[in-house]
Amino acid sequence: MTFPVVPDPAETARHFINAMKKSKRLESPYTRWLLEDALPESACVGVMTLPIKPPDFADCGGVRDLGENNRKRTFFTPKLQEDFPTVKAFVEAFQRPEVARQFSETCRLAPERLEGGFLRIEYMQDTDGAWLKPHPDITAKLFSMVIYLCTGPEAKNWGTDIYDANQKWVDRGTAKFNSAVIFVRSETTFHGFEKRPIVGVRRLLEVNYVVPEWRDRWQLCLPDRPVTLRRP
Repeated sequence: MTFPVVPDPAETARHFINAMKKSKRLESPYTRWLLEDALPESACVGVMTLPIKPPDFADCGGVRDLGENNRKRTFFTPKLQEDFPTVKAFVEAFQRPEVARQFSETCRLAPERLEGGFLRIEYMQDTDGAWLKPHPDITAKLFSMVIYLCTGPEAKNWGTDIYDANQKWVDRGTAKFNSAVIFVRSETTFHGFEKRPIVGVRRLLEVNYVVPEWRDRWQLCLPDRPVTLRRP
């Protein structure tokens, strides 16, 4: 028996597209889309059982890319795909043109804006002491999506904190297992994670398409394969 079962990229893509089509759009304090049942079970289990230890960040400083901490982060790189078939299958699902087209349609992004971008996926495992200060994301991210893979009795409290244009806290998203949130970066899309107890591990996947000029090429899933929305 092989465990975990390697998810089929086409099935993962179909499942995710269906979740996108059913997403709920919120307008306040900025536009974002909420998804339920974002991934098939095999894709969730495949990620959660990866033998990757949560990074030891002595002090995150409220950011993820602080100094030496930056190299401790886990990205779905070509090397990780080579080591773990589940990771490779996950990447192939989100690289598919039909998924890119659905991002374009749901988020009202012009196809030419996404065409030629690159897929970037980070696997985050936050432990007690982790926090993120309010920030809007950088312009090089064509959109931002977080998929929550949080479990345990405390997980309901681990959603993303939402702020208004003045960085005033206004809401906290759900961290319901296998839910997701998507937004397109603007000057007002402030979000973060207020410091609070984390009992266990807060597991997240951040999925982005980024601009072709993305500086940290080592973070990309397929540095030599840009995203395309074109039909075969």
